[in-house]
Amino acid sequence: MRRRCLVLLAAVLATVLAVVFTATPAAATGAQPRVVSDRPASWTPHVLDGTVYAIAVVGTEVVVGGDFTRVATADRSTTLSRHGLFAFRLGTGEISSSFTPTPDGTVRALAAGPDNTVYAGGDFSTVGGAGHRGIAQLAVPSGTPIAAFTSPGVDGGDVTAVAVHGSALYVGGSFTGVDGTARPALAKLSGTSGALDTNFNAGLAQQRSGRLRLEKLAITNDGATLAAAGTFTRAGGADRNQLALLSAASGAARNWYTTAYVPDCHAGYNTYLRGVDFAPDGSYLVVVTTGHQAGDKAMCNSAARFDTGGTGAHDAVWVNRTGGNSLFAVAVTGAAVYVGGHEQWLDNPHGDKSAGPGAVSRPGIGAIDPTTGKALAWNPTRSRGVGVQSMVTYPAGSGYPGGLLVGSDTDQLGHEYHGRIGAFPL
Repeated sequence: MRRRCLVLLAAVLATVLAVVFTATPAAATGAQPRVVSDRPASWTPHVLDGTVYAIAVVGTEVVVGGDFTRVATADRSTTLSRHGLFAFRLGTGEISSSFTPTPDGTVRALAAGPDNTVYAGGDFSTVGGAGHRGIAQLAVPSGTPIAAFTSPGVDGGDVTAVAVHGSALYVGGSFTGVDGTARPALAKLSGTSGALDTNFNAGLAQQRSGRLRLEKLAITNDGATLAAAGTFTRAGGADRNQLALLSAASGAARNWYTTAYVPDCHAGYNTYLRGVDFAPDGSYLVVVTTGHQAGDKAMCNSAARFDTGGTGAHDAVWVNRTGGNSLFAVAVTGAAVYVGGHEQWLDNPHGDKSAGPGAVSRPGIGAIDPTTGKALAWNPTRSRGVGVQSMVTYPAGSGYPGGLLVGSDTDQLGHEYHGRIGAFPL
């Protein structure tokens, strides 16, 4: 009898577990169930100079890019030379001794690649002693350039944005083409060989002023849609002012647009869009901007949500204005929209470098409710400097929860010393 009961119990448990695991879908990349802590983790290392412009999570390693030259361990007992790129382990902060590719210029963008690799974009010509004009693929944690990725190189400009899905690599920047083939500001490459995908052509054109440049890229978790932000006013022959949703397969402009970013901000900005990120399920995106102008009508110095469903013209679902200070980075998790920059306040449409009615203090970093568009209570604070340049989520691992990584140009985060990079755990 006891044996039959045990067998029956095992069968019931197996059935329950099967139901649980088949009925619960895998979480989308970047999705988090709640807001992160306002206390930074103690294990992150420190960047001692320059600016952190980009962060990518590759397995249990964090790859950091920028224009720095020195880093230190979390306890600041050891200082190491690291030019433009370094890596450290999630949960411990241990700085990789092997990941020392040493690009000869600034790294502006990073994206995790397949098989424990990372793609780096920037204004460099060599990485790891090998020629790589603007884009390279590196093994993690060895830092060795991947030999098969021949990296044809971009023409006439630099790489400022990268996005990856599967074997597809998207690069954006101020370049005019790839290896002699015209691809203004945006191209799709093979993530394996680096060869140009000639079937993809976004046709970005007619910059607002200055030179044509793509500022930021984001891609949906299903790999179907790209969001491109930059100086363009046309994409694939259609009017798309500074923001376009594109087919990730062909580059064709989707029948989705907004006129929200047609008006000018400060005359010095040929684009004032500085960051874009999709919600984990792809149902909306959030754009953050600079612009020097304040007011309750302009889209300068704001975070704005746009739903991605449907066709034709789209107005912002909500706009959260800082009252005259720039936002440079955004990360959308479903539980929160994290924003970072040079801001002093959120919920401040009537401020002009001042706190208007209803403004809430959020120096340098904050979080917004994805539904209401109002500031959440999360308020760790940071020394503002120029501003946060990168915000990236990371998953839970052995002995540590998931969280949010933040890269900037300052060393005070959550009322503690954190040199230019920090982590807020869930």
